[in-house]
Amino acid sequence: MLDFSRILSGPYASMVLADLGAEVIKIEPLEKGDDTRGFPPFIGDMSHYYIALNRSKKSLSVDLKSPDGIRIARELAAQSDIVLENFRPGVMDRLGLGYAALKAENPKLVYCSITGFGKNSPHGNKPAFDIVAQALSGVMSVNREPGQAPNKLGLPLGDMAGSFFSLFGVLAALHERHVTGQGRHVEVAMLDSLIAMQGYLSQIYFVTGQTPQPVGTQHPSIVPYGAFATADGHVIVACLTERFWHNFARCIGREELIADPRFAAYEARLQNRAALEPIILAEMGRESTAYWLERLSEFDVPNAPILSIAEALEQEHVAAHGLIESVEHPELGPMRLVRGPILFDGVGPSPADAPSRLGEDTAKVLQGRLGYSEAQLIELELRGIIKAHLPMASKHPVKTG
Repeated sequence: MLDFSRILSGPYASMVLADLGAEVIKIEPLEKGDDTRGFPPFIGDMSHYYIALNRSKKSLSVDLKSPDGIRIARELAAQSDIVLENFRPGVMDRLGLGYAALKAENPKLVYCSITGFGKNSPHGNKPAFDIVAQALSGVMSVNREPGQAPNKLGLPLGDMAGSFFSLFGVLAALHERHVTGQGRHVEVAMLDSLIAMQGYLSQIYFVTGQTPQPVGTQHPSIVPYGAFATADGHVIVACLTERFWHNFARCIGREELIADPRFAAYEARLQNRAALEPIILAEMGRESTAYWLERLSEFDVPNAPILSIAEALEQEHVAAHGLIESVEHPELGPMRLVRGPILFDGVGPSPADAPSRLGEDTAKVLQGRLGYSEAQLIELELRGIIKAHLPMASKHPVKTG
């Protein structure tokens, strides 16, 4: 896989493929590399952001503004199964690295373009980041408590929605290629992807003609559902079925609510939310969070504490599933990383490699994949075409002619 992407939407997708066994060659600009290399905080001089999205990839640093740099990229693309990019529409075509150009040299190539809005959008040439996609998708309008200001999701889902759907498209195109022998141009827009993930929210509008309103942690059509205050904190309760609602009413000592016509069915509870929730809050406010977590589990009611990121990462579930691994960086020492969640026959991804320094793998890739000699690499580095970290003793003028 030849990965021209940067920031988040593309790098997350290529990292998942690396977890699944793909050889990912990440193309980076000469001086600063992927922009996220400069985002604090850092371990040594390596950014947390870059570490989070670029494990198990090879970094090849090349000047794509030079003819020789473009030639190197095309030579690698001719050998690749997948090319991934997330520039604005038209950028790769202007570089001579668009789908049509690379397909002519490699008809089996699966070429994936992640954009903010797609080439046919009135927003097509505008820059797009996670928060822009979230705002235009409608998700920010409901991600808040009633009466509060719109808020973005804590997760960068605007970017990651593009990542998810690009993975679906790439894997489907690879599967098709086994039958046809031909590649595809997979195109995914972040905004389209996030709108596709609205789920029942879009259908509420189509069915009722009314736009969904913010309900905070509550659910727009299921009651009770959400965070409920206890004597010392909050507990999540989720009564998605009538059985769970009955269990919950018994759990809080209010079994009579089950037969109350105001609360006996989904629609009735929704219409009478304002009457039911104060009853629940009054009962749950009498006891601690720990008390309710134990009691809710005893009555088989879906529940959870609200954990911080640190607490979530250190919880027993994460340890039991081996979701955190430690990799050794040759200069920076041990790094903890979150592993991919996919299991095959009960086994997760192979152990990860630490994220590469900028250009760390340039020489290895060009020698191993394209057969470049050391003399060619030295010449290219001296001319500012690549960054290869060659030994200084080797960097002597190359005689030609």
